[in-house]
Amino acid sequence: MVLVIPTCRDLGIGIVFSPLGRGFFSLGLGITDKFSDNDFRMILPKFQPENLEHNKTLYKRVNEMAMRKGCTPSQLALAWVHHQGNDIFPIPGTIKIENLNQNIGGLSVNLTPEEMVELESMAEVVKGDRYPPKFPTWKTVDTPPLSSWNAE
Repeated sequence: MVLVIPTCRDLGIGIVFSPLGRGFFSLGLGITDKFSDNDFRMILPKFQPENLEHNKTLYKRVNEMAMRKGCTPSQLALAWVHHQGNDIFPIPGTIKIENLNQNIGGLSVNLTPEEMVELESMAEVVKGDRYPPKFPTWKTVDTPPLSSWNAE
C-alpha cells in the first residue's frame, strides 16, 4: 500500500481499503476456531498456522492500544485508515447491522502521529498474503493492453 498511495494521489484517484482482516479484528485471537468447514478464510495465507501465531502477537498489540483508546480493535483499524487522508476510504465489509453501528464508532477515534507510526509499523509486518498464490487477483490475471480495448 505504501507505493500505491503516492501514485494514486498524483493521479487524483481515491483509494478504498478494507482494514478488518476478514474478521480478524472483530473475532480476535480465536478467529480460526469460529470457521466452519467450508469457510473461505481457511485457505487465506494470513490464517495458516505458520503465519497465524505471528499475526496473533500483532493483534494483541492492536488490542492493547484499542483498550488504551477506549475503542474496539475494529474501530482502531478503521480509524487508522480514516486518518490516512481525505482520499482514502475504509470499507468495513459487514452484513450485520450491529457490526456496522460499532464500526461507525471508528470515526470518533483520534490518533496521534506516534500512534499512526506504531500502527503502520504493525501493518508492515503482517505475515501472509491477502490471497493464496494463483488466486485470481490483479497480480495473477493478465489484463489486455489498453490498445485492444473497444471504447465505443
